[in-house]
Amino acid sequence: MAEPMARCVGLFVTCLVDLIRPSVGFATAKLLQDAGCSVEVPRQSCCGQPAFNSGDRATARDIAQRVIQAFAPCDYVVAPSGSCAGMLKVHYPELFRGDPNWQPRADALAGKTYELVSFLVDVCGVDRVAARLEATATYHDSCSGLRELGVRDQPRRLLATVEGLRLAEMRDADVCCGFGGTFCVKYPEISNPIVGKKAAAIVATGADLLLAGDLGCLMNMAGKLQRDGASIEVRHVAEVLAGMTREPAIGVPAPAQREVKR
Repeated sequence: MAEPMARCVGLFVTCLVDLIRPSVGFATAKLLQDAGCSVEVPRQSCCGQPAFNSGDRATARDIAQRVIQAFAPCDYVVAPSGSCAGMLKVHYPELFRGDPNWQPRADALAGKTYELVSFLVDVCGVDRVAARLEATATYHDSCSGLRELGVRDQPRRLLATVEGLRLAEMRDADVCCGFGGTFCVKYPEISNPIVGKKAAAIVATGADLLLAGDLGCLMNMAGKLQRDGASIEVRHVAEVLAGMTREPAIGVPAPAQREVKR
């Protein structure tokens, strides 16, 4: 049974959504509001994952403290990213283990943090969406969402209710795409073959649309598909579930605006 709706759901926007794909943030807000939630967007910055993964624990703790304080008034914290949600839910408690002041606050934040689609299905009890899209889609399971948060069946269950959408499972949908945040920058000779295998699996499905729940993974796969000449649209799952697919696909430039004659 779904839990009672919170008075306040704090939307953790994420850096990539804010700077690269704001439409994902708007789609997330719409889905939460459609589920009966009151959405707040506290003043925020990065979750601290790049610093954490690079071994800079001091900077990661400083960022984490700011996030914990910003979202303290919210009943839930929701992110359209398994990676960022995993940082808040799994790694913040690690950062403050044994700290009598900050560990209880980090644990409290972790206990109320969710990835978007998991929150909609597991907490809000959403079992269908009022969206329509004529397409054949395949879904990639991002590593953090799958392995740290258990996000796998939830997006597929909701996507199955999108009118006109057909799902085609790819081979090794749960295998990494090679992004890994700073990993793809530090080890491109390893990252590129990994995303190459992923792109081949995507193309083999015959799908014309690739979906996932993490923008970093989507950008990585979109770039490889485009370099390989594959004409497959790439979108965040929130955009499809919210029925907000008018924006150009990820990596596709927006049409040039016509000059207004005066």
